[in-house]
Amino acid sequence: MEKVNQTSSVSEFILLGLSSRPEDQKPLFILFLTIYLVTITGNLLIILAIYSDPQLQTRMYFFLSFLSFTDICFTTTIVPRMLVDFLSKKTISYAGCLTQMYFIYALGNSDSFLLAVMAFDRYVAICDPFHYVTTMSHHRCVLLVAFSCSFPHFHSFLHTLLLNHLIFCDSNVIHHFLCDIGPLLKLSCSSTFVNEIVIMIEGSVVLVTPFLFIAFSYVLILIAVLKIPSAAGKRKAFSTCGSHLTVVTLFYGSIFYVYLQPLSTYTVRDHIATIVYTVLSSMLNPFIYSLRNKDLKRGLRKLMGKK
Repeated sequence: MEKVNQTSSVSEFILLGLSSRPEDQKPLFILFLTIYLVTITGNLLIILAIYSDPQLQTRMYFFLSFLSFTDICFTTTIVPRMLVDFLSKKTISYAGCLTQMYFIYALGNSDSFLLAVMAFDRYVAICDPFHYVTTMSHHRCVLLVAFSCSFPHFHSFLHTLLLNHLIFCDSNVIHHFLCDIGPLLKLSCSSTFVNEIVIMIEGSVVLVTPFLFIAFSYVLILIAVLKIPSAAGKRKAFSTCGSHLTVVTLFYGSIFYVYLQPLSTYTVRDHIATIVYTVLSSMLNPFIYSLRNKDLKRGLRKLMGKK
């Protein structure tokens, strides 16, 4: 880190944020503070409901609790920084910028891997129910969560390390509300060829592989569900997967829109899609998972002391 600062004239970056108009800053502050509080409260309630209700201590809710915890951490990496920028000077140190980028990629990819694990859990529950308990043993579930939460850190460290070797000697203005790799590469005055190759190959594999795993799991689930003779059985199977599919669509749809395009085409129009997968998806997840889930709604009512 220090080595780069000695060869670079840039010691801090300016985040332009969502709007440069002074009259927009307070309304945006109130909006995102509300979103942040709802996100923290919603996901914390999901975690507390799961661990306080013995009937919710199953494999599926075990994974959901870690997804909620990761969402809390993911949002906390982004929104508090945005709130500060809305009301004060929009600057972030060089080290602070790389640190934020590191945790955004580590936690965002942890979300991605956890969604893939949850798809596998639904696949085993529906397609191979007689072996579900042995296939999804507690030991294996812990290993799956450990991998989902640790492997993305290696991915994030690689890209942060490569970015740290670049030289920034001209503009320090980031046309974004967070430190993302696309806008940062645009600011570099040294060659970004290695960075772009690694993003194209390793980054695409890490991003697309969990999605393909989810898609393949749900194709098999769909085939199995269509073979269920009773309409009630089909509805029950689809209801257990509907919430997860909604979250997957929201999360991956916005991510693919932002990242599966050439870095040179990265523009301000990607801000909305970035907000969807970094902020809105974390806020909506508790509502999506509890909306059609009677067990989870019962657990939440029990937690809040309601009959």
